[in-house]
Amino acid sequence: MLSRFAKILTRHPTIVTGIAILLLIPCALGFIKTKVNYDILSYLPKNLDSVKGEDVLEDTFHDAATSMLVIDGMSSKDISDLKEKIKEVPGVNNCVWVDDVADLSVPEEMLPDTVKDLFYSDSADSTMMLITYNGSTSSEETFDAIGKIKSLLNKQCFLSGFSAMQRDMKNLLEGEMPYYVLLAGGLCLVAMTFCLESWLLPIVFLLGIGFAILYNMGTNIFLGEISYITRAIAAILQLGVTMDYSIFLINRYDEEKPKFEDRRDAMASAIQSTFLSLAGSSLTTVAGFLALCFMSLALGKDIGIVMMKGVVLGVFCTVTVLPSLILLFDKPIHKYTHRILIPPFDRGSNFILRHRVIFVAAALLLIGPTFYMQSHTQVYYNIDKTLPATTDSVVATDKLKQDFNMATTHFIILDDNLPSYQTKDMIDEIKKLNGIETVLSYDDLVGPAVPSDFIPDSVKEICKKDGRQIVMVNSQYQAAENEENEQIAQITKITKKYDPTSQVTGEGALTKDLVEIANHDFTVTSYISIILMLIIVAAVFRSIAVPIILVAVIELAIFLNLSIPYLTGNVISFISPIVINCVQLGATVDYSILMTTRFQEELKSGKNRLDAIKIASSSSFRSIITSALVFFCATTGVSIISKMGIIQNICAMLARGAIISAAVIILVLPAVLYVTEPVIEKLSYHFHTK
Repeated sequence: MLSRFAKILTRHPTIVTGIAILLLIPCALGFIKTKVNYDILSYLPKNLDSVKGEDVLEDTFHDAATSMLVIDGMSSKDISDLKEKIKEVPGVNNCVWVDDVADLSVPEEMLPDTVKDLFYSDSADSTMMLITYNGSTSSEETFDAIGKIKSLLNKQCFLSGFSAMQRDMKNLLEGEMPYYVLLAGGLCLVAMTFCLESWLLPIVFLLGIGFAILYNMGTNIFLGEISYITRAIAAILQLGVTMDYSIFLINRYDEEKPKFEDRRDAMASAIQSTFLSLAGSSLTTVAGFLALCFMSLALGKDIGIVMMKGVVLGVFCTVTVLPSLILLFDKPIHKYTHRILIPPFDRGSNFILRHRVIFVAAALLLIGPTFYMQSHTQVYYNIDKTLPATTDSVVATDKLKQDFNMATTHFIILDDNLPSYQTKDMIDEIKKLNGIETVLSYDDLVGPAVPSDFIPDSVKEICKKDGRQIVMVNSQYQAAENEENEQIAQITKITKKYDPTSQVTGEGALTKDLVEIANHDFTVTSYISIILMLIIVAAVFRSIAVPIILVAVIELAIFLNLSIPYLTGNVISFISPIVINCVQLGATVDYSILMTTRFQEELKSGKNRLDAIKIASSSSFRSIITSALVFFCATTGVSIISKMGIIQNICAMLARGAIISAAVIILVLPAVLYVTEPVIEKLSYHFHTK
């Protein structure tokens, strides 16, 4: 079946290429139509109180998307006029300022303290307006509304809030995305020029993998939407982890050509052999991405599914589209050649094996310190830290913190039937907590003595609707800070005492849950990725010892990678260690499998273990370096140019991880395999014999 399929493909390379090009049209449409989610917090499990509360804010009060507008040095009349203009913007649900609760003729000093503290800064130079939107925090409707609001503002106005930050993130990412792909492709061309003999082959390889990338991005339409992180890194990650497949094919094709009179038959044979090799090789990479799908945070499933699909499509295009391209450009590919610029590694291999005890001892000594350092690397969860400090929303957030001592806003959702005196007692308890700036409730806006019938619906619906009421708590602490998380825990404890059905939500509460879930996910994905790799490698080598050795060597490389931020004092994104753990293990364990397979082959041919490991080490060197360089180049360019902290962070660590894994395998694995060979033989099935 496979041989017949390969023969048909190789007999019609022009038709296959034409079909591949035509398939790009629906994929381009799918890419355009696929929505992008910029709200990481929306990937939290739906059973959390904070998420349920967010749904109430969005569905009942239309308050899930909220902005705070700080205005400097503007007259009350101009502010009131601006508020009315903002209310008319499509997508805006409400706009609340002091004139909603008191006439502008009332002197500021006559206002209730709670209202005054909320709307005016201590210096009285600044005032704050609260804007809510009809859509969710990251909907196009909300983003469009924010854009129109910003067009109404001057330099005296500062628009902050979670949605404003997400819109800035969207604009930044859309501006940078084309450069990610161009730079990754350009650097990969340079790397492959060093590693391959042909001048034209790197371009053909990029064309081949380009089809797979576009197919992957286009078929994301079936998922409905993907996260902005997936959108940013999927193409370059797919390029980095699947480019090896192209090298496998061309090497096999060149081996088969002398055996056949017709080069098409040689390519058909190469397709068969390559497909079987890629099916096994890609399995470890798929397993690494599969581990991400076990995260409680659905972001992991988002990245995992897209990247597993990308690997499968990479294999598919390597045995369908790429052979056709190679056959079409076969003559110029083999005409314009140069010397491979990577030197042989024979002397290096001999040096490592002469000092094998030192290399093994060094690896063992590094395990303890690197494990400690990687487990104590600091991470951040705040969205504002992923954006440049000069971004409008970040500047506005800093302004809000400076003028109003507000960093985050919590929303408490209560039963509307809770008596006013109990609500007051609850609020009094909350006000006593450390870091609470202001607390605003329905009674603060209208006064406890005013009958409900006298209150306009527009004011009433700010805080009460459909049997629920909102209390807004402004905190001095930033989201994800330990003090903030403790504060939210105390607020939750107080509110549950008065109303067991109460919910505390908002950016701070959602981020607190994110912190707890991310810590759990890191542990779960680490174990699952290791278990999957152990099973796959054990099946490949029919051994108990080999999987433990290979996974241990790659884990050392991962520990080294994650230890560097600890040593440099850098704080990394919370998602980076989770992604690195799975992807670095899944994508680079192939390097160790390649060397170990050659070691086993040489042992089976009758060579002693020293000669066998020398041949395995030196013969694997170029393949490992080529693979690592391509992975490094695909990701390092993005880490250099990206202004988004979370994207820069992930790509920098992936790039570094590829080089570290290659270095550890080249320097440590030969010595480890040589030293442990007697143990491997005892704990394996026919490791030496055929």
